[in-house]
Amino acid sequence: ENREDMLNSKSDRLTEALEEANKLFSGVSRAREAALDAQFLVLASNIGKEKAKELHSEMTAFDSVAFAEDLLTFMGINRVDVKEDGSDTESVSGGYLPSNAWQKLGEEAEMYFRRAPSFHYMLGSFKSEPPVPRQRIERQRKAANREEKQAMPAQLKKMEESHQEATEKEVERILGLLQTHFKNDPNTPISFFDLVIDPNSFARTVENIFHVSFIIRDGFARMKLDADRLPIIEPTKSNMKKQNDHSAGARNQVVLSLSHEQWK
Repeated sequence: ENREDMLNSKSDRLTEALEEANKLFSGVSRAREAALDAQFLVLASNIGKEKAKELHSEMTAFDSVAFAEDLLTFMGINRVDVKEDGSDTESVSGGYLPSNAWQKLGEEAEMYFRRAPSFHYMLGSFKSEPPVPRQRIERQRKAANREEKQAMPAQLKKMEESHQEATEKEVERILGLLQTHFKNDPNTPISFFDLVIDPNSFARTVENIFHVSFIIRDGFARMKLDADRLPIIEPTKSNMKKQNDHSAGARNQVVLSLSHEQWK
């Protein structure tokens, strides 16, 4: 209703309406009231935009001739000497412009253009097309003989079974030696290293340690340290083996490091 009065540059009605709206907004508690406040904000923005367009600035217009005169003066031309000489503009620019005039102007303008140059394409932007997919050439696989396919798994399975049988036999043999030695002399502890080390073969020594580990894992023997903190091994009794089976979670596993120099 007071639109014309608010558009008047000398009137403060728009500012008063905004201040009143800010006071009313503190008491907004319903959605309808918030919608009315938003509607008022839109109307006030439009009125403020129209009011800003009607304002007349008191700035002077840009005078290109005056700017050129000031620029020539900055570059080093004395306008008083030129007028006394009475020559035209072309002769002035050619006769009285110092040799370092443009360099002086460039040094002054350099401080206003300290920024990285923008990246652009010399030939303009272009759309790249995806590469053409190559046709996949399927190679003909040679038909393998069925007998060869069946022979390989059979050989591998047979080899695996033979290694497993050899390991079980070797474990049983070492366990038998351990039990016999302990049966003949139960009071003398058996050194672990005397049992497993082969003085003539490092590889055989490693195999012996590997086989003895199965005996200890299954509870047929146990290891402990003597007074010199060296490992000794002894077979377990039947009732002790049952207890070890029940307390299998309490067993510990260790990794033994044995180099060729230590074996020697």
